[in-house]
Amino acid sequence: MLNCLLDGFEGKLTSSKWAAIAKCSADTALRDITTLLVLGVLRKSPAGGRSSAYELSLPEAPTSRTG
Repeated sequence: MLNCLLDGFEGKLTSSKWAAIAKCSADTALRDITTLLVLGVLRKSPAGGRSSAYELSLPEAPTSRTG
């Protein structure tokens, strides 16, 4: 599932989309997402709305210092 996200997943990731892609129940999808939120792999999308959406929480690239 994470490979799917890394390979350019288009649109919002929701628990129902996770369940469909991973071929699991909605409850299992929500448990998976909750675990990945706790681990810092996913974060809640700031967009908000009626349904929670999630995105990868990628580390920021280090900035180079000169001098």
